[in-house]
Amino acid sequence: MNHRYIIFHKPYGVLSQFTQESPKHITLKEYIDVPDVYAVGRLDWDSEGLLLLTNDGQLQHRLAHPRFGHQRTYWAQVERIPDIDAIHRLQRGVEIQDCRTRPAQVRLLLEEPSVVQRIPPIRFRKSIPTAWLEMTLTEGKNRQVRRMTATVGFPTLRLIRISIGNIQLNDLAPGQWRELTPLEVTKLNHSPEK
Repeated sequence: MNHRYIIFHKPYGVLSQFTQESPKHITLKEYIDVPDVYAVGRLDWDSEGLLLLTNDGQLQHRLAHPRFGHQRTYWAQVERIPDIDAIHRLQRGVEIQDCRTRPAQVRLLLEEPSVVQRIPPIRFRKSIPTAWLEMTLTEGKNRQVRRMTATVGFPTLRLIRISIGNIQLNDLAPGQWRELTPLEVTKLNHSPEK
């Protein structure tokens, strides 16, 4: 079997699956016409960014299983400006859904990242500033970034995954996809086990 490895820049409002559950849902089928590939992990419909798809079951397992601790990096636009205490709490791990998150790399971005305007745009409130955090996690609990930022008092307004391991979203536009290079596949397959 020839394995396929695809990265896709998932737009806001698209489900991370090919099956349409209702006529109002937009799915991967609208963008990717490659048979028998499946998303590794998922991004919620209201999140954007890098989604990896493959038909390589072993790689899917390695990337999805918490034991391997693959890094996933996100840009989260949050309501208000997080203080140093909130950032330290996120770095140490917080309680969400009866569990404690693993320590994470978290930093406040001093400049807004260069991202495409979301459609629809986030709600804008003149009296409440927003900030961007860069967060690198080694686990993928349900809506984890959103739950973490809400727990420390800074709700996420927009969430974009920019990398999985060493695979970067870079300049891939929303709705575009490409095949991984052989070097990218090799690096993904040889990530160290935690």
